Amino acid sequence: VQLQASGGGLVQPGGSLRLSCAASGNDFSIAVVGWYRQTPGNQRELVAAITSGGSTNYADSLKGRFTISRDNAKNSVYLQMNSLKPEDTAVYYCNAMVITTTKVAAVWGQGTEVTVSS
Repeated sequence: VQLQASGGGLVQPGGSLRLSCAASGNDFSIAVVGWYRQTPGNQRELVAAITSGGSTNYADSLKGRFTISRDNAKNSVYLQMNSLKPEDTAVYYCNAMVITTTKVAAVWGQGTEVTVSS
């Protein structure tokens, strides 16, 4: 199973971006999916997470600006980011707990870069 993250780019402060994370493969299901972000020299931090049932969790500092959602039929999870600030600049990664017939494993996407700058 692979995860493909997309949707990053350059945006002005106050703007919006929508990140997508799509899973592909055979005979799998996805439990929890999380979006993380990382800046140079810092640890990867959790931005938001969503369970298969739709329960969500957010970093306290991002509540109200970011929204995570998922489309189980498309094996995709989205991160809508509004009112972006320069400090949101980071590489964003998605991570999924993938369940197959033989194992449960955490899978990372390749990351998509978000730059918030005027």
